[in-house]
Amino acid sequence: MMRWLSLLCRLAVGGVFIWASLDKLAHPAEFAKAIHHYRLVPYALLHPLALLLPAVEMVAGLALVAGWRRRGAALLCLGMLAVFMIAIGAALARGLDISCGCFNTDGGHGVGMDLFWRDLLLLLACLPPLLTARGGPGVDRDR
Repeated sequence: MMRWLSLLCRLAVGGVFIWASLDKLAHPAEFAKAIHHYRLVPYALLHPLALLLPAVEMVAGLALVAGWRRRGAALLCLGMLAVFMIAIGAALARGLDISCGCFNTDGGHGVGMDLFWRDLLLLLACLPPLLTARGGPGVDRDR
């Protein structure tokens, strides 16, 4: 049973990360603006982060979906989600009325508690692929 739960979580989280990366990869300058709106990253790091983060999201998402280095990919996604939740919490605490920049760079979903809860649900979905001994069918042999 846990093997199939792990597979379902891998596919869901991996799919979300792949989908989230697509528009950011296509529009890195706009994504840099979305990052800037959070007021957490020094200006010199905006563009490198806007190029690196979507690429990491894509690789981690593909790895989860394929079942390649499942635990490492799940841990990477869990870490990114934790950082995203901290950024959302900081924006909410400071009363910022900004777009999250999650899935598209031209506005999209505003930062709110619903976004925080969605990311928490995704973070929890990272746990079965990370913690189970067998992660369901994938490229890696179930190690």
